[in-house]
Amino acid sequence: MAKLAISHIAFLTPGNYPDETPLQGLEETLQLFELGEALGFNGAWVRQRHLEHGVSSASTFLAAASQRTRRIELGTAVIQMGYENPFRLAEDLLTVDVLSGGRLNAGLSAGKPNHLELIGPSVFFDDWQQQDYSYGRVKQLQDNLRGHYLGPEGETIVSPGNQQRPRLHPQSPGLADRLWYGGGSLRSVSWAAANGFNLLIGNLTSGENTDDYHTAQLAQLKAYRENLPAGARPPRIAAGRVIVPTDGASEASRRRYAGFAASRHARTLAPQGERRTLFSKDIVGSAEEIIERLVNDPVLHQVDELRLELPYEFSAAEYRQILTDFATLIAPELGWSQGTSLPRIA
Repeated sequence: MAKLAISHIAFLTPGNYPDETPLQGLEETLQLFELGEALGFNGAWVRQRHLEHGVSSASTFLAAASQRTRRIELGTAVIQMGYENPFRLAEDLLTVDVLSGGRLNAGLSAGKPNHLELIGPSVFFDDWQQQDYSYGRVKQLQDNLRGHYLGPEGETIVSPGNQQRPRLHPQSPGLADRLWYGGGSLRSVSWAAANGFNLLIGNLTSGENTDDYHTAQLAQLKAYRENLPAGARPPRIAAGRVIVPTDGASEASRRRYAGFAASRHARTLAPQGERRTLFSKDIVGSAEEIIERLVNDPVLHQVDELRLELPYEFSAAEYRQILTDFATLIAPELGWSQGTSLPRIA
């Protein structure tokens, strides 16, 4: 099989921490972002998850990360829009983008969010079961980021020392073009393409018309490209894989990594649940073994961006070892050069 041509490499971390010492884990995750930048990674992304000991407010965390880094792109994958106010989230994301100098990438998703029965009443009170969790929330956020004026022509608002037409602040032109959609079905990737979103595909997807993970993702990439509007800006597509190199790991960590992969292997053998979710196999082993598996991944030959997805509940030292091994031993064999980056959208 031909060599890969990966030009852009990022990592995605859960930012987990012990319940009793959240500052420790959040600080270690900020340090991981600093290490990623020093190693030449193009992007550092964090998950946003609720009711877990991890990052529950990606925009807040990335505001801090913007002050600890200078070059690396900052991302979140993914913000479930079901719990978000598209107006307030837009203000938060715009603020982070300005603080970072235009480095923010925001991954989003639609649909009923996780733990709805537990969280819904706290967000929407008695109306939580009647809420619209469709693509509309995602589209509204995108529109809010574009800086349109609110109200009719000539409408102004007065604030101390100022009178102006109303719109969201701060303005950060280009952020709307750095929105990503976490696609996992033919319908979602088609919608993302038609509405101008970059595409994130990860280590799980919907099994539509196939039981094979790679076949499903290849079909989604085809659907995404077929639904791009004529004359649209070139989109970005990033594929995520759980990759754990063992070269620089201690014996204890190697045993831990092997146990992690073994505990998740059964779910990769057949579609899971009513939604027929397909999982990719975790890629654990030496750099040589990992490179071989990546080169034989047909999806990675269709993209030029790769996202290293870090497992949950590993130690800070293990995360550092994984990033270091990947950047120094694996990434250069995939076509990547340290510090290269795609042109930033202004």
